[in-house]
Amino acid sequence: MLPTLEQECNALQAPCKAIELLLTPRVADLGGFSVRRLLPTAKRKMVGPWIFFDEMGPATFSAGEGINVLPHPHIGIATVTYLFEGEILHRDSVGSLQSIRPGDINLMVAGRGIAHSERERPEITNVDHGLHGLQLWLALPDQDEETEPSFHHYSEHEIPAMEVDGVPVRVMIGSAWGVTSPVLQFADTLYAEASLKAGQALELPDAPERAVYVVQGSLDAAGTNLPTHSMAIVSAGETVSITAAENSRIVLIGGKPVGRRFIEWNFVSSRKERIAQAKNDWRDGRFAKVLGDENEFIPLP
Repeated sequence: MLPTLEQECNALQAPCKAIELLLTPRVADLGGFSVRRLLPTAKRKMVGPWIFFDEMGPATFSAGEGINVLPHPHIGIATVTYLFEGEILHRDSVGSLQSIRPGDINLMVAGRGIAHSERERPEITNVDHGLHGLQLWLALPDQDEETEPSFHHYSEHEIPAMEVDGVPVRVMIGSAWGVTSPVLQFADTLYAEASLKAGQALELPDAPERAVYVVQGSLDAAGTNLPTHSMAIVSAGETVSITAAENSRIVLIGGKPVGRRFIEWNFVSSRKERIAQAKNDWRDGRFAKVLGDENEFIPLP
């Protein structure tokens, strides 16, 4: 078990002003395929507009096995799918058909309602293969919760990449380290990644709210140890540098809060009654079908 933040700070005999909270994931085993959930939790519901943060894998599938998520609905969010390894085939009810590969950004805007599926091309499923990535949800601001659903794909080569003090970084959404991503934003949003070699340090860009997730390796941040699969909530306005204790890969999320949100199953809204309506709409078949994947669906729990 990881030490609590208070224990870390007491050991240092000093306040950990820069690190507000250290989160550890809830792990679900989906039959040889692990998913780690960091957001939402009882301790922290959101970081900026980010309301959902899952790490998928890493997993290895034998030929004939793989990802096969049936059509399901969303409202009130924009989903972000990002892969470190593997491939996912995305279909949705606005007619999108897109293979997601490592380094790409898939931004699906649910708005007033969308359905999608996540499967694999036969060429992938028919051979041994791996998968490792992140599934994230952005809560849409009040004025955009009922926007028209849409889909936006950005290839790896469209995402800004650079080095900061010798550390390779990529800015997937928002602005950081002097560069700006072309990915669509609805609210002030930050999403970036970095790969540090042992001993390298990186100063984190500021944001109204921000958090660091350790995908691989371990770090020191303002005197707090951040082990693999931990997420540190970093105080706004504090200048914070992270130092890699070993070769490490990190993800940085953050941005401006959009206000209180309710979440139930795949639905997010500022209004509980809107979620109740979405549940009824899905149960009664009023969502548009996923084009090319009309025959199956995940029923309302």
